[in-house]
Amino acid sequence: MARPLIIAHRGASGERPEHTRAAYDLAIQQGADFIEPDLVMTADGVLIVRHENEIGGTTDVAARPAFANRHTTKTIDGQSVTGWFTEDFTLAELKTLRVRERLPDLRPANTAFDGQDPILTFDEVLDIAATAGVRVAPELKHPSYFAALGLPIEDAFVATLQRRGLTGAAAPILIQCFETGTLQRLRARIAAPLLQLVAAAGGPVDRPDLSYAAMTTRDGLAAVAAYADWIGADTALIEPVPGAPTVLIAHAHVAGLRVAAWTFRAENAFLPEADRIGDEPAAHGRLRERLARFAGYGLDAAFTDHPGLAVDR
Repeated sequence: MARPLIIAHRGASGERPEHTRAAYDLAIQQGADFIEPDLVMTADGVLIVRHENEIGGTTDVAARPAFANRHTTKTIDGQSVTGWFTEDFTLAELKTLRVRERLPDLRPANTAFDGQDPILTFDEVLDIAATAGVRVAPELKHPSYFAALGLPIEDAFVATLQRRGLTGAAAPILIQCFETGTLQRLRARIAAPLLQLVAAAGGPVDRPDLSYAAMTTRDGLAAVAAYADWIGADTALIEPVPGAPTVLIAHAHVAGLRVAAWTFRAENAFLPEADRIGDEPAAHGRLRERLARFAGYGLDAAFTDHPGLAVDR
């Protein structure tokens, strides 16, 4: 049984604070095929690597008196969010911050690395990957939101790919987004592989007339295949009950799409009950067994916080 490609979700984020050099380096050492940076923008138009543009939960910005006046509330993709936001800081200001663990209760060992790493730029992650000879799977976060602020993330992204020779069909990159329009526009500009993300509920923020449920029907998958090479699905869309897969992978393959699933995590808190071991939320359950089932379903790639467990299963 072929092992799915392993995409280190924000690096080896189960063992190091996410999106840090330490997390990416460890993922590479553990044998990941891809490292995954989420991309947001600074006030001066630089692509940086954070899961969200709100950084209060992943950096020490709250402890910096100089930035206290930038604490605010914004509406992002229809949701009210309070905190500190990357688009209100220059790159130079953000580089003074240090990263911390986002899930300290579930991953207390990771807090030993708090305060050690700076925020990385997309270019810095591309350098890490190129040096190590691994591929990169960047996700463009909130492109419509950033565009409305006069920060066109798509243009900045394409310019970076062009400068680094990563626009071809064989480029060692896999570009992700939940928004459909972003991927469709990228397809018109570059030939690099594209992955349409879909969740178990809701729909793309840029297409209020379209649901993820519709996108994962036979007709919906054929429509996605017109502009993307992959579909990246919530694991619940592939296996809603352990051992009982849906037809999503089979239908996607018929449409010509490869399938990635997100997100495989080892902690009981993130596992279905049948894959848990004990009652402690932070304890590790049966991640290897879960991955083996998905491999048996024909999964092409797995996003995981624990690439070491995924590779060595």
